[in-house]
Amino acid sequence: MNTTSDKANNALVWDLPVRIIHWSLLVSVIGSWLTRELEGDWFVWHIRFGYAVIVLVVTRILWGFLGTRHARFSQFVRGPKTIIDYLRGGEAKSVGHNPLGALMILAMLGMLLTQAITGLFANDQVFETGPLFGYVTIETSDRLTTLHKQLFDWIVAAVAIHVAAALFYLWVRKENLILPMITGRKSEENCPENARISSSRLGVAIILALLVGAALAWMIRSAPEASLYVF
Repeated sequence: MNTTSDKANNALVWDLPVRIIHWSLLVSVIGSWLTRELEGDWFVWHIRFGYAVIVLVVTRILWGFLGTRHARFSQFVRGPKTIIDYLRGGEAKSVGHNPLGALMILAMLGMLLTQAITGLFANDQVFETGPLFGYVTIETSDRLTTLHKQLFDWIVAAVAIHVAAALFYLWVRKENLILPMITGRKSEENCPENARISSSRLGVAIILALLVGAALAWMIRSAPEASLYVF
């Protein structure tokens, strides 16, 4: 027989793929940053973390159409009127992502995907090039390299805002958004029976990730050989 404390956070809302992607992206972003800051030859790992970001983000985008209820974009992406009403306090607590959180998710996915893709074509004008450098001219690669470097600052700012928002909800609004992204569960009191999910559909997500990874691998292996000797 469950106790009251057992039931307090027993409503499944976030599926396992959403949680795995969320925390794996955090690790990949930190890893990609560290492998450019550390001394020594870490470039190969920088590229690998970039691959991970692409696979994770593209899988999350596909999961936004094929995933469980609260993972789907149709369930949490809202128009300007709903966002304004939410800011005015006109909407109750959301079971899934709130309207502001939805904006952050779209922004982060877009920036991370752009960051990782530009890295595929980038170069350091000395020895190192992205795996798809051979597909573009040096001038194009230089422009994409500049964007790759500049966009990282925006990503850091977005992450800082994301963390600050989570702490604001925890300390001011008394709504813990962090724990549910670990356990997948929220309070039964704030999650009606018909708003919960029954499974994570992990197998489907794994197949999607494998397909995305295979497509990326094919693109990389079929890319023309890169060369910086023209500098």
